[in-house]
Amino acid sequence: MSLRFPYRFRLRPNLLTLAAALACALPAAAQYPGQVSTTGNAPTLRAVSVFEWTGDEQHPNASRIIPITVFDGQQLQDGGLYLASPEPLSLQTEVEYQLKQDGKNVGLFIIQNAALEQGSWVGHGAFKELPKPKPVAPPMWKGDEDDVASDEPVLHRKHHADDSSSSGGSASSSSGQSGQGSPSDSDRPTLHRSGDANSGSSSSSDSGTASNAPPPDPDRPTLSNPPPSPPASSAPDSGRPALKRNSGDDSSYVTSMDSSSDPDRPQMVRGKTDYAGPAVMPSFVGVPANMDQAVAVSDPRNSPEHLWSYSWANPGDEARYKADLEDIARTALGLNPPPAPAAPKKSTATKSTTGHKTQLTLPPAPAPLLDEQFHVFELAYGSGATIVLSAHTAGTGADEKFVTLIAQPDLYGGLVVLMKNVTDAADLDQTPRMRLIDAVDAMADNRGELLFELRGATERQFALYRVLRGQATQLFVTGSREFGPAND
Repeated sequence: MSLRFPYRFRLRPNLLTLAAALACALPAAAQYPGQVSTTGNAPTLRAVSVFEWTGDEQHPNASRIIPITVFDGQQLQDGGLYLASPEPLSLQTEVEYQLKQDGKNVGLFIIQNAALEQGSWVGHGAFKELPKPKPVAPPMWKGDEDDVASDEPVLHRKHHADDSSSSGGSASSSSGQSGQGSPSDSDRPTLHRSGDANSGSSSSSDSGTASNAPPPDPDRPTLSNPPPSPPASSAPDSGRPALKRNSGDDSSYVTSMDSSSDPDRPQMVRGKTDYAGPAVMPSFVGVPANMDQAVAVSDPRNSPEHLWSYSWANPGDEARYKADLEDIARTALGLNPPPAPAAPKKSTATKSTTGHKTQLTLPPAPAPLLDEQFHVFELAYGSGATIVLSAHTAGTGADEKFVTLIAQPDLYGGLVVLMKNVTDAADLDQTPRMRLIDAVDAMADNRGELLFELRGATERQFALYRVLRGQATQLFVTGSREFGPAND
């Protein structure tokens, strides 16, 4: 229930006051500093990026990281803009990414520096193999432990005639009493501590022994320490070159050299320069034809692997669904001929008789699909199969067409198409083609999303799609990124 004042008591807003308030609020909202916690506990972030490389994945010729999203615990943020000061948080130095293929960890990528390339942030670094697991010793059974314990040698103390009959109690009582024990052996050698403040007799005996010692031999050689060398001057030598020494390496040294009288001889300036350049230089620009892509995830929590591959109950179902989805793709691309008018036919093969020869007519072979990609995922435990197919036709311009389908099997053995993307090379600026990268858990909820690249003629974007309840919904899309000509 809200209280309302009579009309004569209502305050009319001042336009100048509202304008001033909006002017103060707009700069604060233009730059998003990230999620600020009032409890003092920073949120656990999860970054998703795309690893692009050429050559071998473990030994790439060129590689880079493209930031996609950062999940701050509440919502997805743009990875290329989140906490950029100046580089984004997802591309800061020493950030470690796990490279994944179908949910399986295949390697690590360590960010060493970030750079702006064609107006977008890109990370550069080095590929690192996964650490090998330590071998685990097989468990030992109790019977084996008993056998090992029975084989251990046991040491026994030899008993003498003057020892007490009770070994345990007498030993402990004799050890606890000071000054009492068995009579000492006169022939047993004893050690005396020199300079003992608690025993005066020992010091006197030592002094007496020292006084009765024979005089020193004048011909006996003696050792003497060399005279200490004068301390080195602490003033630095301005002409001596300085080298950075590796830790633990003391075998090499450098002596000072006289300055040369040659005026054309190059000179080395001592000290550090203002800028030494990035740790890893940009290796390739644009989108080469031989470029590969993989999902990269950075999360401080050590989560177990979540594989997205789907296991068919019937091995023949995969081939049947693939053939059905290929037929839907050919129809979407216009490759299937229009259906002929209905005519009574007993079989697809017809016979034509000409004279004494019989000719067998077969249906035409299906049109080929180029660069076909077929993937089946289980995006959540027990969620069923999610099928993604992408392909294109031959030709150039409007004749080269692209298709991407997301489908799921229904209860009756058919296919339900959840999303269909069809475009051609002449209209990529209006309708970009969808290229599947992989499935990824972007929000750490054990549910996979489909990560696509939306590639146009000169720009590209990245989008996350969630498949849930028979629908494919776009969760997030990045800003447009320009790419130049291929740099093969």
